[in-house]
Amino acid sequence: MYKISVEGQFDAAHFLRGYQGSCENLHGHTYTIRAVAARDKLDRLGLVLDFKEMRRILHVAIDEMDHTLLNDLEAFKDRNPSAEHIAAHIYAVMQPLVELQGAELLEVTVWETPGNSITYSEERQE
Repeated sequence: MYKISVEGQFDAAHFLRGYQGSCENLHGHTYTIRAVAARDKLDRLGLVLDFKEMRRILHVAIDEMDHTLLNDLEAFKDRNPSAEHIAAHIYAVMQPLVELQGAELLEVTVWETPGNSITYSEERQE
């Protein structure tokens, strides 16, 4: 299996509803995102997926969140914009677009801070 990964960043504010602590207050992060896709066999050009295309797909998912209050976005109206939910949301946006390119999205990792990250993936269907 061949794997490709790309990274991107966005800045956003959020607060965690119902959290007992400082994260219930409005605050911001520079989020770093890594998305990993794979393919068992390379395409006719010898690629899993063109880096430029993979990066474009990542930006489809993250550009809507850049310089926003995440709580105001439709994706987070009924759930907290935690790093876990952000990762799952990015995965959900990217997954069908990666599949259209003949690859499989394996995982999305979100860093809220340089030392703290969460990775979301779905179990592979064999």
